Amino acid sequence: MPTSDVLVYTRTAGYRHDSIPAGAEALVELARESGFDARSTDDPGAFTPERLGRCAAVVLLSTTGRVLTDPGRAALEAYVRAGGGLLAVHAGANAEPDWPFYGELLGTRFAGHPPLQPGRVHVEDPAHPSTAHLPAEWDWTDEWYDFTSPPREAGVHVLLRADESTYTGGTHGADHPLAWCHDKACGRFLFTALGHTSESYAAPAFRAHLAGALRWTAGR
Repeated sequence: MPTSDVLVYTRTAGYRHDSIPAGAEALVELARESGFDARSTDDPGAFTPERLGRCAAVVLLSTTGRVLTDPGRAALEAYVRAGGGLLAVHAGANAEPDWPFYGELLGTRFAGHPPLQPGRVHVEDPAHPSTAHLPAEWDWTDEWYDFTSPPREAGVHVLLRADESTYTGGTHGADHPLAWCHDKACGRFLFTALGHTSESYAAPAFRAHLAGALRWTAGR
């Protein structure tokens, strides 16, 4: 069966970001520009083996809390373990807090963030499709997510990291990953902590970051 779909999932069971509509629209546009049949939904019933079997990638866009049913979790885990692609954006770090498999994919958990403020991002992998377009140092405004443990210790491949000297409230010090990827569960997983504001999804640099992340996650 051809895997030509991208499913953008936006359900929340906790805090709901005002930027979700703009993010969903942007991700659907970017996926379609890359040749995928993309749509967004907040229906947990979309997570079935049949539906996911048509997907080149699934996106969790600022999903918070428990957003999947038990059958949906089973379908998503089977999809990833069979080689499927999963992209988690921003508060996707705060989804499914009691599901061990999702914690293994993330390699850490969301811990909190200081107030929205400008800061600087360092590109750690300038060759990855999600970062190749970025300068070595990138000034950006966002919620600078902190995590419960150092993501790098989970064996992920770090793409972007925050420069905590350029903003206040960071808790990781010199090594503060913001985006990373891996294929340890057989499928491709990529997480980016960026994307809090609606304006983010109109910014060319961030849109290119998401487009590259989608292409990599989908195996393009």
